[in-house]
Amino acid sequence: MDFTSNDKLHLEHQPQLGSVGLSALAEAHWVSAARAGRDLLAAVFDALPMAIYTTDAKGKVLFCNNAATAVFGCSPEDGSGWSPAELLRWPDGTAMREGHSPMNTALRERRAIRGAEGMIIRAGEQPLRVMIYATPLLDGERLIGSVNMLVEFGEKDRANYFEQRLATIVASSEDAIISKDLNGTIITWNKAAERLFGYSASEAVGRPILMLIPDDRHQEETAILESIRNGRPVARYETMRRRKDGSLVPIALTVSPLRDTTGRIIGASKIARDISEQMRAREQQMLVLNEMSHRVKNVLAVAGGLVGLSARSATDPKAMARAVQERLGAYSRAHELTRFSLSDVGQANGQSTTLHTLLRAIISPYLDTAEEGTNIVLEGEDAVIDAGATASLALVLHEFTTNATKYGALSTASGRITIRCGTSEDGIDIVWTERGGPQITQIPERQGFGSVLASKTVEGQLGGSLRYDWRQEGVVITLRIPRSPQS
Repeated sequence: MDFTSNDKLHLEHQPQLGSVGLSALAEAHWVSAARAGRDLLAAVFDALPMAIYTTDAKGKVLFCNNAATAVFGCSPEDGSGWSPAELLRWPDGTAMREGHSPMNTALRERRAIRGAEGMIIRAGEQPLRVMIYATPLLDGERLIGSVNMLVEFGEKDRANYFEQRLATIVASSEDAIISKDLNGTIITWNKAAERLFGYSASEAVGRPILMLIPDDRHQEETAILESIRNGRPVARYETMRRRKDGSLVPIALTVSPLRDTTGRIIGASKIARDISEQMRAREQQMLVLNEMSHRVKNVLAVAGGLVGLSARSATDPKAMARAVQERLGAYSRAHELTRFSLSDVGQANGQSTTLHTLLRAIISPYLDTAEEGTNIVLEGEDAVIDAGATASLALVLHEFTTNATKYGALSTASGRITIRCGTSEDGIDIVWTERGGPQITQIPERQGFGSVLASKTVEGQLGGSLRYDWRQEGVVITLRIPRSPQS
């Protein structure tokens, strides 16, 4: 029955009804219409094959459609006070604890739960696998209940569901995931592969995987395909691959066989992770370890050299002990100059000093008191050294004296060193000349760690140059640095 404006006009002209009669009739009509709408909605729900039930704001079941009644074996009308959570289980068979079912989560967090996987366990029957959808019902800001739907799915549906989930995981993975056939042709290519190698999926799919492999590593792909054809995965290993722009990138690579539904191997799945940062950290760690080893060896060698120098001039054990202590103290003070003290990144603490002051501090432990210090001669002009360059320059000069003590002029009683300083408008020159030490018969085939460190310090931190001239009578080192070191 439809209640129209014409009905209202007709009723208003019936004096026996009045306003009260009109209101009662209208209310009865609206209640009837609401009941009819509810019955229609219930009929629609009952016609659906999915189990649907509604609850109030506390989770009490108010309505079940026919499918839900069949699934759960009971309904709100039987007065048993049952709860769907009593029959619902998680996919692994564990019970959904009170207050932690998808329905409870939807009510508590006021958000829809879509596609939670679960099972319904009923006595004497096979478990029924379902997808659970729970949606809170709100009247404005007020929570009034929830509507819940359970969708049964079989093994095929389950396989499709997990296939979709797997596709989502692959697409969103931070690792490059690539599949290829047994001929090495690329079949799939995720977003992370695009970021890592620079090729879009449309550029990569259908092309040979060899486009990523440097020429000198093609044998890797041959070995990988052989393992895959034999059903053997390739364990994680580190290698290099080529990007679209031609640059090389270090990666960690894992390869697994791909099988079809019959178990036949049809290709391979590759997972590649960029390890550039790990490689840099590893190199930095090795550099620190090598430097520590180098410095420890140097300390031991220098200590031995200082003892030898002290023995040349000592007249008795007490005098030698005193000389050794003085030299070690001077060596310690000189070594302090090589330490960086940073208050802010790129800002070195300290005061400027002069070149001669710095050199005297470095060479003082090695002066031969028996010859009044004439084994090391300092000549030439002095110059102010900027505070930011002092520590770096001290490190380089300390390396010179250490090498002279271990291999050069300071390793013998007859050895001599002349240090000549010169200045110009734009730079400072230091020429370090050794003679009287062990004869040099050939140029060293490679630089030691200390020499490499000295060269990198001069060129990288001081913006200067360093040259070694290996003469038969001794090495001549020419060091040039600008007055204002590179920032």
